[in-house]
Amino acid sequence: MGPVRVTAIASLTPLEELEADPFLVDSRSQHAMCERWAAEHGYVVARELLVRGLRPDHCVLWDGVRPGVDLFVAPSRRVLESALSSVEEFTEECARRGVRVETVGRAEPLYDAQMKARVHRRLSMPTAGYDGR
Repeated sequence: MGPVRVTAIASLTPLEELEADPFLVDSRSQHAMCERWAAEHGYVVARELLVRGLRPDHCVLWDGVRPGVDLFVAPSRRVLESALSSVEEFTEECARRGVRVETVGRAEPLYDAQMKARVHRRLSMPTAGYDGR
């Protein structure tokens, strides 16, 4: 059967919302939180999705997903609410397809001005080769 494959869901939130909600903008931190969760459970992150308001039946969610083998994880319900058009419909679809959906459930990082500046640089200069360090 092989290892459990995880699809990590992060919210695609515009850079303009950085000051108001830095964690939703910082998709790298969202995916890292999911990656740590998966590793702690002995799972493998097979896909990382970065979406906003996606329909629960959209093919990008379900491409290659196998019942009983795959699962979806997001850092929190709040991230799912931003990433998907309906969390309720998504969880119903997961149940119907035999696929688990989990949330990491840890506290979000607290962003100071320096952390926000790093996120801003990384997202505003992607074509310049800046890698966020």
